[in-house]
Amino acid sequence: MGEPSDATLARKAASLGECLRGQGRVIATAESCTGGWVAKCLTDTSGSSDYFETGLVTYSNEAKEKLLGVPAGILAGHGAVSSAVASAMVSGTLEKTGADVALAVSGIAGPGGGSAEKPVGTVWFGWGVAGSTPVTTCKQFEGDRDQVRREAVEFALKRLKRWLQG
Repeated sequence: MGEPSDATLARKAASLGECLRGQGRVIATAESCTGGWVAKCLTDTSGSSDYFETGLVTYSNEAKEKLLGVPAGILAGHGAVSSAVASAMVSGTLEKTGADVALAVSGIAGPGGGSAEKPVGTVWFGWGVAGSTPVTTCKQFEGDRDQVRREAVEFALKRLKRWLQG
């Protein structure tokens, strides 16, 4: 199947944007390994201010703590690449930004940083709306750093839209 092209990412982002606009919702993102790529894709579309609030790149654990309120104990106990942290990133993003919807991405894009328990390509995703428990899921992607990040962006855009549509 190969990695998603820029055109594919643009289509998926525009489709998610239309879904958000149709539901009258505004999104905020909190990204680590994708470095703001999801936010970039969402804001590439003219009129995205109708549905996009803000994007936070919280690459370090310190940024996750300071900007999103992720508890240090969760980071220490579970590691940044975990369901618990992805969930806390979603909750913090919703609380700090006032957005209706939040999306979080935290993973190991490589080539270093992996372990036997969390190999390179491991990415945790979280999404949710205010007043509900965030949903998290983990994916394992193959390839180099760019491929892992690109596939993570595509997965995030696609899965959040599917979740919003119920």
